[in-house]
Amino acid sequence: MEETTYNLEERTAQFSENIVIAIKQCKKDQLIFPVLSQLLRASTSIGANYCEANGASSRKDFINKIHICKKEAKETEYWLRVASNAVPEASEQWGTLKKEAHELTLIFSKIAVSARQGIKN
Repeated sequence: MEETTYNLEERTAQFSENIVIAIKQCKKDQLIFPVLSQLLRASTSIGANYCEANGASSRKDFINKIHICKKEAKETEYWLRVASNAVPEASEQWGTLKKEAHELTLIFSKIAVSARQGIKN
C-alpha cells in the first residue's frame, strides 16, 4: 500500500493558483473588479500566512499566524459567495472553490484549537 503525505503548504498554494486561474477567466468591469481584487488578496493570503506560521519564532507567533489563516479562509468564503452571484456563468467553478475554502477554514480552526490546548497542558 502506497502512503500519501499531506502537505498543507502545497494545498494552500494550489488553492491560490486555482483562484488566480478562475479570476483570469472572468470578464472584468468596474462593478466586479473590487470583488475579484478582494477575493485574490484574501485567498492568496491563506497560504502565505501558513508558510509564515511554519517558520514562526514562537508558539504564540505560530498561533497568531494560524488565526490569520483561519480569518482569511473565512473571508475568502465570503468573497467567493459574492463572486458566484456577480459572475454566475462561473458558478460551478466558484462552488468547487467555495468548498475548498470552507475545508481550509475548518482545518485552520482545528489547528488553532489544538495549538491553544497545547499551551494550556
